[in-house]
Amino acid sequence: MTMSDDDILAPRKSRSGSHSRTTFSGAEARGPIIDQEGHEIRPETLEQGFREFRFEFGQGNPFGNLTREQRIARLEAIAKLLDVAFILPGTKIRYGIDGLIGLIPVVGDIITTAISLWLVREARALGAPWYITARMLGNVAVDGVVGMVPFAGDAFDVMFRANMRNVRLLRRWLDKQPRM
Repeated sequence: MTMSDDDILAPRKSRSGSHSRTTFSGAEARGPIIDQEGHEIRPETLEQGFREFRFEFGQGNPFGNLTREQRIARLEAIAKLLDVAFILPGTKIRYGIDGLIGLIPVVGDIITTAISLWLVREARALGAPWYITARMLGNVAVDGVVGMVPFAGDAFDVMFRANMRNVRLLRRWLDKQPRM
């Protein structure tokens, strides 16, 4: 049994010959608004509550106003999450989400390399010189290229820990800098 276009576009009359009684409009169609406790909420109260509820978007970038030490702590936390966040049960082998995401062929390695490159960019924004940045990029390149090899590359990711190496390079350079 197929429906004609007229049946789809126009409401169908009931078989008894009378019209259907489901022609509600506006507030009648919705009925009362009931809260979790079973009490009716008046529409005026609901509209007032929506006017008072708002977000403050004028606060600026929540990540942009960090101190130098807070930015370094953030870099260290991300590097630990990527490289040494978990311990393989029954062993002392530590791994992070870099090794887990890297199990997804090609796409996983691209994602983790992008995050690692963001860490290098942040180090550069903290004032790391070109030679530190170049070594960090070398670590990321080795990790990314070798990580593309299925399974063996993932094992290399777990052992090489490029992000921890990069944060260590940055921290050593920062420790040699005079405090202001």
